[in-house]
Amino acid sequence: MEDGRIYGIVPPMVTPFGENEEIDEEAFREDVRYLVEVGVHGLAVGGSTGEGHTLSTDELRRLVAIAVEEAKGRVPIIAGVITDSTKEAIERSKAVADLGISALQITPVHYLFKPDDDSMLRHFASIAEAVGVPILIYNVVPWSYCSPQLLVRIIREVDLVVGVKQSASDMKALADLLLMLDEGEATVMSAVDALLYPSFILGAHGAIAAILTAVPQWCLELWDAVQVGDHPKALQIHKRLLRLWNAMSGDNLPACVKYVMQLQNRSGGRPRSPMPPASQIQREAIRMALET
Repeated sequence: MEDGRIYGIVPPMVTPFGENEEIDEEAFREDVRYLVEVGVHGLAVGGSTGEGHTLSTDELRRLVAIAVEEAKGRVPIIAGVITDSTKEAIERSKAVADLGISALQITPVHYLFKPDDDSMLRHFASIAEAVGVPILIYNVVPWSYCSPQLLVRIIREVDLVVGVKQSASDMKALADLLLMLDEGEATVMSAVDALLYPSFILGAHGAIAAILTAVPQWCLELWDAVQVGDHPKALQIHKRLLRLWNAMSGDNLPACVKYVMQLQNRSGGRPRSPMPPASQIQREAIRMALET
């Protein structure tokens, strides 16, 4: 691990739930070990793919502690915070701040009401001041979206906001953000699963995206191909990834990631209610995409 630097292929881990919807800690440990040994560059815990919106603060702390313990300093660990108020975000962030994480991945509030730009800046500034841990803004909530201009403003005014995970399938926003930031000013990670290849070409510093958890080897091969300029190989991998993404993308995306894992003999468990498991149609499409 390069001094906790966040870059490259950083899978957002699933949270394996058992029959009683309690966390299967051993399955989670196994997948931390698997992903680190495959060669990923970091791990994110408690994000959207990890059904972080369903986790209690105690559950998040336990998962992050396990990830740090099993990673043994080989890769940075990022802790996800998905909450609906500054107060709650601070409480949850403080709960994991002492565990040896490299950063917090924090969404804007995800309920219906969107803060104005000044309030959004104060939200992240207050968390940074209270917690003292580097922050990646997880720009994913469509109705509480941060424009590239606002993101750059927050990065420049709040020292501990070190970067952005750009999501919501918005490649224009990703491109604008990369254009507006100075070289080395911040870390920009792509969560545009369908378009990781062009994300890397545009200059994204890596990715934190569900498809990385589903097929980490493919994504590592894509990253490596882009780094050495092997674009024919990168384009070929992109097409495979896009076929798989088209098969697994949906409102129950974490459940579909878990099904891809199941096909690889990795235990992702079941989703937490009310999320349904992958449907028969999704399963058939996923199996077909993995075989092509």
